[in-house]
Amino acid sequence: MQPDYQLTVDGKNIRVDSLLESLVLTDNRGFEADTIEIQLDDSTGQLDIPRKGAKMQVKLGYIHNDKSELVDKGTYTIDEVEHSGAPDILTIRGKSADMRGSLLETREQSFHQVTLGSIVQTIAQRNGLTAKVSPMLSTELIDHIDQANESDAHFLTRLAEQFDAIATVKNENLVFISAGQAVSASGMPLPKVHITRQSGDQHRFSIADRQAYAGVTAYWQDEKAAMRKSVTVEKSGNGSALSGGEGIKTLRHIYASKATATRAAKAMWERIQRGMATFSITLAQGNPELFPETPITVSGFKPQIDSSNWILKQVTHTLNNGGYTSSLELEIKHQEKAQVSE
Repeated sequence: MQPDYQLTVDGKNIRVDSLLESLVLTDNRGFEADTIEIQLDDSTGQLDIPRKGAKMQVKLGYIHNDKSELVDKGTYTIDEVEHSGAPDILTIRGKSADMRGSLLETREQSFHQVTLGSIVQTIAQRNGLTAKVSPMLSTELIDHIDQANESDAHFLTRLAEQFDAIATVKNENLVFISAGQAVSASGMPLPKVHITRQSGDQHRFSIADRQAYAGVTAYWQDEKAAMRKSVTVEKSGNGSALSGGEGIKTLRHIYASKATATRAAKAMWERIQRGMATFSITLAQGNPELFPETPITVSGFKPQIDSSNWILKQVTHTLNNGGYTSSLELEIKHQEKAQVSE
């Protein structure tokens, strides 16, 4: 199959086949903006420099059976243009257009006795977005939380950390989903993608012991008893070959209730488990349908790698004279149950 693409700038289809030096598109997780960088050969001097702020839609895929099969990879706002030489090269860089400026404006608001879904809905409405919240998170009750001189993006990121979730904007939707669970905003499991050793050009696997803990302890203030209490979340059972550790990590913050302390300890424990092992691989034949949170299984590597369930954390699509490749950054999809003790 022959790699193919489509670029549309401000609604105008642009074909630069013979001039395209490289196209690099990085799809990130959370509020880290997706990015694109395109380098064009301008040795003839005929290329126009696009205006900053122009909207560029990108599609990637292949020509299969004489038919172009492309996947929409989003719309980007051109925020940087560079012309260099010799030889003359026009470089165009952009960030995902969904990351609108209103999300970065500081605000003041307090939320009391409301659900997490209601908070996300409020923020989505004032930014002209549609809220998409995982059912398991939507009904979580928030006793009280303040958004004090804080942007919506930062506030949502803080909420996501408390619930071990991912907050992001995709296709006009404000998405708030559980991290590392491979489920969509509607709670439905995402389809798995299987990758074999033969699919890749390069790979790298690592296990990081420096952040390995057997559990997490959080403290909370019991106002009725006028004393500080603790709650500990730790692994149950023997665990897998890629999880576990020694020692207990203690959170510094003193929480207002047992529920919030337990929630924070669980969120940190889940993040620790996912970070225990990482795996990166570059696919010799790029896959435009891959996006963060896609569940991945692999085969043909070491037993510890093949037996693990992986989650796609970041994907970078590269199209150049060498063809079309996709570079994947994976982390462990954590499945073990945690036990809570006081």
